[in-house]
Amino acid sequence: MAEISTYKLDAAFVELQEFDHFAKPHDFIEVSLWNNGEGFDAHLSTRCNQTIRLTWGEFKALKKLIKELNK
Repeated sequence: MAEISTYKLDAAFVELQEFDHFAKPHDFIEVSLWNNGEGFDAHLSTRCNQTIRLTWGEFKALKKLIKELNK
């Protein structure tokens, strides 16, 4: 039988109206770290709910691309 483990979820939450003028009341983003430490999930609750799952390497590449486009 498989061993079951439990853990507490490390997460951060913020409502989006402070950051995005398109946001509606109660739109939010929540980021939670993977238990194995290899990445995170970002859950956006807006017009359509979205979840983005990235490893830290994928996140690093994404930041580099955004920085390049933002020059």
